[in-house]
Amino acid sequence: SFELAQKRLSADVINFSSSSSSVKKGETLLDTVNNILAMKVDMIVMRHASPGAPHFLSKHIRANIVNAGDGTHEHPTQALLDSFSIREKFGRVAGRKVAIIGDILHSRVALSNIFALQKQGAEVMVCGPVTLLPRYIGELGVRVELDVRKALQWCDVANVLRIQLERQQIKYFPSLREYSLYYGINKAMLDALDKEILLMHPGPINRGVELTSDAADSHHSVILNQVENGVAVRMAVLYLLAQTAV
Repeated sequence: SFELAQKRLSADVINFSSSSSSVKKGETLLDTVNNILAMKVDMIVMRHASPGAPHFLSKHIRANIVNAGDGTHEHPTQALLDSFSIREKFGRVAGRKVAIIGDILHSRVALSNIFALQKQGAEVMVCGPVTLLPRYIGELGVRVELDVRKALQWCDVANVLRIQLERQQIKYFPSLREYSLYYGINKAMLDALDKEILLMHPGPINRGVELTSDAADSHHSVILNQVENGVAVRMAVLYLLAQTAV
């Protein structure tokens, strides 16, 4: 959606992947980016596997950098579009109860959402197996719940995260089937609540694991709204940064 946002703003876009660049041949990230900047690029949108990579570059180059996700650290624009989607439905974020459910430990979306939601006055809960909660979670001022049904009963918004198997070096739970049994959300669970809640997911969805299809496609879901809002929010970020180009 970043590329689409850039094109809708009539920007010229250069796509760059480290897997097919001089980085693979041993060139440092900083040298690679400086070579790109030598071509008079105004802004860099960066997704990188290493946590902190965009922050590192921001200290060494004179260009605006948008963090499009850095490892398991953060994903700021996802948090912005999630907040926008909540505000679109409720009118405001302040005072809302948001439960982030799933693989908190390996998710870059979780941390950015916690910071953004708290800054706007929302209450935040995290819910998942204790093995998928970071050890520092108690320092973030969030509620912690291990029972997904209690989390759903508490919240106004459930932001469900997928299990990020590609980032897991060891087994954090016996099987996907067991995870789904205890933490998977279906439409019957949502319909049984004594209030209407919003169901969110940053994508991609692993249907049948964290969400059943009947839940993901139900009237509770604003998942496609998030996708739509993602383009608009990223256009806004790029536009505002373009006004302050270094």
